[in-house]
Amino acid sequence: MLGPASMLLRTGYAVLLPDARAHGSSGGRFGTYGVLEADDIRRWFDWLRVNESPHCIDGLGDSMGGAELLRSLDAEEGFCAVVAESAYATFREAAYDRLGQQFSTGPWLGRTLLRPALEFGIIYARLRYEVDLRKADPASAVAATHVPVLLIHGLADTNLPPRHSEMIKARNPNVVLWEPAGADHCEASSVAPAEYERRVIGWFGGRDSQ
Repeated sequence: MLGPASMLLRTGYAVLLPDARAHGSSGGRFGTYGVLEADDIRRWFDWLRVNESPHCIDGLGDSMGGAELLRSLDAEEGFCAVVAESAYATFREAAYDRLGQQFSTGPWLGRTLLRPALEFGIIYARLRYEVDLRKADPASAVAATHVPVLLIHGLADTNLPPRHSEMIKARNPNVVLWEPAGADHCEASSVAPAEYERRVIGWFGGRDSQ
């Protein structure tokens, strides 16, 4: 996220660049794909609001961070605007892709033959760690939000296919989706840097001035 952070600083924004739980310098035993991170983001939001008193607070995240940001819209509706690149629609859909990638089959294998293993894992996480991964559902959070959401997903993404962002957009007609051709996972800013900056800064600026 250092590249997008530098872009935002260069164009006049102040930036808070936190590590997700169990990543970098942050605490936490393990990541939960947005289940607990949604509340972390709400607390970061509240810290900014109380300590900095900004006119607007926007959110920008990539991949799992983007999905966690979208999931946080359940807990924090105060964002002026949000941008998420290469996010997953739900933990379950991402797991289907991961299981299929092991055998180069696509998501159908996870949805069918390997689904019992996935369901067991979800039950185990709930019983052992008290984390319900069914709540890692950015698509449902976006469906219910009034926060302006811009999704970015490269059509060449082999990590999380663009169908994830397409599924999220299908739940909320107000969501805008940009799918740059030739961009792999989180590569929009390197494949189309000028358009990436124009779209992201334009998305934030158009709402921040309201």
